[in-house]
Formats: sequence, structure tokens, C-alpha cells
Amino acid sequence: MNAHVFVDETKERGLLVAAAVVLPADLAAARRTVRALILPGQRRIHFHKEKDDRRRQIIAAVVTLSAHAVIFDARRHRDPRAAREACLVELVDHAAKINAARLVLERDDSTFQADRRLLFEQVRKSGTSGTLRYDQLRAHEECLLAIPDALAWCWAKGGRWKTSVQRVVREARQV
Repeated sequence: MNAHVFVDETKERGLLVAAAVVLPADLAAARRTVRALILPGQRRIHFHKEKDDRRRQIIAAVVTLSAHAVIFDARRHRDPRAAREACLVELVDHAAKINAARLVLERDDSTFQADRRLLFEQVRKSGTSGTLRYDQLRAHEECLLAIPDALAWCWAKGGRWKTSVQRVVREARQV
């Protein structure tokens, strides 16, 4: 498959991680679509800070993309560190199963080193050391991180927001 997997999370009411899967042939079109949504003066889309009308506009564009997502729900964990580790382990396992070429996580400086160590270890354990590249980038460095940002927010919010992205979410896993 050689997909690229873009990952972001929400920590509101517990950890929820969204992984958006985009095939190489669809990357350029997806980037064009997302970049067109970035307003003048914005470096990136940050879904949490958008108004509802704008959120609906972003979701309308996201659901048209040739992408699908997996949600890793670790809200049952009481320990945030254990929740994050469980999500990253499942995330690398999923990336290995779909033969992903690249895993891009939004960089969180507070977890950067721990994430890097865990990713290195899990990629090695999954047998994908030579084939799966992983990066921790800031949202403005990779516009496609806006996709999992929006999906995670909507999924965690529930109700009509969750319903609005449900057709993109192929699977939701409790971890």
C-alpha cells in the first residue's frame, strides 16, 4: 500500500488519537485541498480554534479527500503516559499491517523524546525498520496534519460532529 499516515490527538476528556491514511497518488491533491482552506494570516488550520461555520467548511473538504482514518481511543486509561504509549504501539502496528511508508505525528515537545524512543523500538519490533519512516513535525510543516486534527476533535466532541466524519473513519479501536 505504501500509504502515508498522518497522526494527531486530542487530550480533552482523555486521549484520542486519529490516524489519517493517504495513498501516495492522492497526496498532492489532498495537500492542495487543505492548503486552500488555510486563511490569509494563518500558518495552519487548528480545528479547536475555528468557529463552527469554518469547522463545517473544513469537514466538508476533508470528507471529499481520498483518505480514511483509524481512531485509537485510550480514554479508559487513567494514566496519560500509559494511554499515549498504548496508542503509539497500536499505531505502529497498524502502519506495519497496511505496509505504510511514512508515519507523520504532530510534534508535541512535552512528549517528543519519549515518543521518539517508543517509535524507534516499535518500528524495530514490527520489522519495518527499513521500510517505515516516521517523523514528528509541527502542524505548519505538514498541512495534512490538519486532517487528523479535525477528525480527533470531531470524534471526541461526539454528536453531530462525530456523525459528520463517520464515513471517513474506517475503524475505531479501544486501546
